Amino acid sequence: MTELQSFGLRLADPGAPHGGVASRRGGAGPSDHKAVTVDGHTIMVPVHTSSAWNSPFVAQAPDAQGRSKLTRGSIPIASIAFPKAPRFYALQTFDGVPYSHIATLHGSDVLATTVLQECIRYASRRKTCQFCAIGQSLAAGRTIAHKTPDQLAEVARAAVLLDGVKHMVMTTGTPNATDRGAKMLCESALAIKAAVPELPLQGQCEPPDDDRWFQRMHAAGIDTLGMHLEAVTPEVRERIMPGKASVPLSRYMDAFEASVKVFGRGQVSTYILAGLGDTREAILSISEKLLALGVYPFVVPFVPISGTPLEDHAPPSSEFMKSLLEPLGAMVGQAGLRSGDIKAGCGKCGACSSLSVYETGATA
Repeated sequence: MTELQSFGLRLADPGAPHGGVASRRGGAGPSDHKAVTVDGHTIMVPVHTSSAWNSPFVAQAPDAQGRSKLTRGSIPIASIAFPKAPRFYALQTFDGVPYSHIATLHGSDVLATTVLQECIRYASRRKTCQFCAIGQSLAAGRTIAHKTPDQLAEVARAAVLLDGVKHMVMTTGTPNATDRGAKMLCESALAIKAAVPELPLQGQCEPPDDDRWFQRMHAAGIDTLGMHLEAVTPEVRERIMPGKASVPLSRYMDAFEASVKVFGRGQVSTYILAGLGDTREAILSISEKLLALGVYPFVVPFVPISGTPLEDHAPPSSEFMKSLLEPLGAMVGQAGLRSGDIKAGCGKCGACSSLSVYETGATA
């Protein structure tokens, strides 16, 4: 699985319906990927990147049951499957917006949405995160700029009833330099929990300027919180994400400590993109500090997205990822912050990284 996520996957017959869930291009979250189930574990695998086009891994055209043969070169190595399109994709909101423009299926059972598809960091290429494609799906007409609380509640209820969605992720572009999206997440969570009280929610935003927002988000119904570092050293952050780097690492660490007191150990996480320039040692060092605070460090391989400044940036090698994830998995296990104990969110889903497999001491 680690090699698949580093090399990507070629589809032997791109015109064949490799599962009902279309691969994603652009947008927030995992993009230029496709969900693939390997040995019962669903992961997101790059299919639209330059590395994927040259990958030694090939998915043959699927059979009538959606199963496909995975080959490396000409050698069959596994049977894989592609999740079917969820039934809620066939519906639209009362005001005529397709449900798939409001929220999408990630992995096999996670509902994900970008509440605000715009960002103050994206307005200027001098300030934008160089890997970000949040504006692409909006420009292509595959989503809308702002999902209202009522729309999110309507789609969440349908996804649970029709497709058995297990948890939901709400991320957002950063709307301002104060609450940084926390207010919008609170409003959305209140509506969703009123419609589907049993659905666990993760909210994701930059650290707000006031720690009181953590209590407000939790009270609104957000079960877990994601505040994403992406890069972990100041020099890489300044180079790759100059706007977001204006919020210093010290503020993130203070926010992590404050939010864990509200959400609990293991219910706060951060997304770290391996391959942007941070060394293995730097990522493991900050992960150790995060784990000590009770924060789950969700380390994923960087995937270059077409149309971004980093589209030609090479993804990390599978050897680099294995050398990083193996000790990190042991650290996570020793800290007692395993992904399976997270109530909702990217770490619980685990599809963008093979980290959860390494938590058990197995190889991936």
